[in-house]
Amino acid sequence: MYNQGTHLFGSTRGNAFNFNPTTLYGNDTQLSECEVYKVEQNPQVIAEEKPWRNVLWTADRRAQLMAIIRNHKPLVTSVSRVRILMIGLVGAGKSSFFNSINSIFMGRMTSKAMSGSAGTSLTTQYRTYPVKDGREGKPLPFVLCDTMGLEEQSGAGLDIEDISSILQGHVPDRYKFNPTAPFQPDEQKTRSASLQEKIHCVVYVIDATKISLMSDKLEEKLASIRRKVNTLGIAQIVLMTKVDEACPLVEKDLQNLYVSSYIKSKVQEVSSWLGVPVSCVLPVKNYSQELELELNCDILLLTALQQMLNFADDYLDDVGQVEDKVF
Repeated sequence: MYNQGTHLFGSTRGNAFNFNPTTLYGNDTQLSECEVYKVEQNPQVIAEEKPWRNVLWTADRRAQLMAIIRNHKPLVTSVSRVRILMIGLVGAGKSSFFNSINSIFMGRMTSKAMSGSAGTSLTTQYRTYPVKDGREGKPLPFVLCDTMGLEEQSGAGLDIEDISSILQGHVPDRYKFNPTAPFQPDEQKTRSASLQEKIHCVVYVIDATKISLMSDKLEEKLASIRRKVNTLGIAQIVLMTKVDEACPLVEKDLQNLYVSSYIKSKVQEVSSWLGVPVSCVLPVKNYSQELELELNCDILLLTALQQMLNFADDYLDDVGQVEDKVF
């Protein structure tokens, strides 16, 4: 049923609702039929009998992971701290990952990096974030590097040429991105960047709730970045965030993560279209609305960070062998 006088739609099920004819169909008086659909996402979630990855959800495991990270020493002596570059779409959780890791080692919730939900990237500068082992502690052996978010439109978000300059260690901390003009070569340092200044591991941050909604343009941007990173031989990992929002089973209990068939399918999907091994896709839940630290969150976040350090070591080991041959 359609009543033009009162702008009312009806359905065969007896439901009715008011509408704005201009917004709905352009106020076209010749309209003869209009169908309205409501789309709901209802993932088919099955709890598998055995976990597809083994995790110890214990306080001892958290303490062990923190100790491993504290005592980590990069394989190349000229590098004191591993540099990890976070790349991702707007709102995927790059800055939130740093805040979450910083919170774990501070023992309380922190919000040093600007994060949240917005239509465009909240990060407008290139930031390098060291993390201390507690308020008065020493810097930990890694630096998390945050970039502007990727956007679909040209002239918006992080420019791919900027990423190339960052990877090679030319972009200084607090450099303000200009989406319409990439970092210029004549602004770069006259000398080659040292291995200490270069990126040793690249992390692609992907929102688990938006994997199926990725546009062709964004996929191509990520593919272009992947090709550049591959050329430089830098280690790569995928961080899949917001797993609790993607799967009701995980939302109920984070320990259900690795028995969720839905999360497993998403990990495989990301692996396929990004072209990385399944073992390189790490599901996590960043801190966002919590007021206190939670054991399960910490274990997933610290496990992901440990893998980043391990992958960076693989890259440094490879580069170190090349440097040894040169000298």
